[in-house]
Amino acid sequence: MRAAVLVEPGRIEMQERPVPAPGPGDVLVRVTTVGVCGSDTHYYREGRIGEFVVTDPLVLGHEAAGVVVAVGEGVPAHRIGERVSIEPQRPDPLTEETRRGDYNLCPHMRFFATPPVDGALCEYVTIGAAFAHPVPETVSDDAAALCEPLSVGIAAVRKARITAGSRVLVTGAGPVGIVVAQVARAFGALEIVVTDLDQRRRTSALSYGATRALDPRVDDPANLQVDSYIDASGAPSAVDSGIRAVRPGGTVVLVGAGAETMTLPVQIVQNRELVLTGVFRYANTWPTALALVESGRVDLDSMVTARFSLDKTAEALESDRTPGNIKAVVDVTDRPGEE
Repeated sequence: MRAAVLVEPGRIEMQERPVPAPGPGDVLVRVTTVGVCGSDTHYYREGRIGEFVVTDPLVLGHEAAGVVVAVGEGVPAHRIGERVSIEPQRPDPLTEETRRGDYNLCPHMRFFATPPVDGALCEYVTIGAAFAHPVPETVSDDAAALCEPLSVGIAAVRKARITAGSRVLVTGAGPVGIVVAQVARAFGALEIVVTDLDQRRRTSALSYGATRALDPRVDDPANLQVDSYIDASGAPSAVDSGIRAVRPGGTVVLVGAGAETMTLPVQIVQNRELVLTGVFRYANTWPTALALVESGRVDLDSMVTARFSLDKTAEALESDRTPGNIKAVVDVTDRPGEE
């Protein structure tokens, strides 16, 4: 099979690799679509994200959809031919975290495209059958792949305790911020304020559920009084002002991967008794994600603003620098030059 392999920072090499065989409890998936995530671009450019360091050639990509083409021992054969959205996780079923339902926190997790585990920018992958979620016919391959970032948004909104009538601040109007705004609206938020430095992104946020979009250089979010604050930027200045915007007893959820350490207004957290937490991936989100997409309450298809073939993976990883681009996907089935 073809695989787009990160051989060193800034260099993707197309390689021929053996098609993996599904082990017991696994399915073999022919990959159709892979979304490009900010973590992919970070590994591509820097070769690391915090403590996760690329030391050997690595296949990137963890936002993926495809079709089951073979099953391992213990998996019913009727699953062959199913369109699936891949939840790119392999937790250890015996750890305390997994057994209590927090499998995203499993210390022995093997997660797609996190060193040393290869991801989905290739033609075939294997995954545990329970993590290959059947996709309704009305859900596209693009949307099936983007259920992964949607799951991040669902995890964040759940932790933010957003419900009918909530007032929410979201800092950062990239793909995750836009997804968070959509999920917040679907969960019943009445006011959704999104901030971003980029005018195009602010405009996009308004079309995806935000009730207001602010330039933080002009309108300080700290002047708001919201029930929940979700950071999707990772910017220390955004986090500081966002915390100051939360009413007493409110909730702060950090999603954006930014600085490893930052200074926080601790007295405000204490004096207002704010709940401050983070989101690391997700758990038990895919049924909700697929239901939100199928119902039309979340629109993932229109977020796709750039499309590349597998051979153009390097260009896809650079496309976040294109003004106005929201989400790039790699169409793994596209073979340039073939009819």
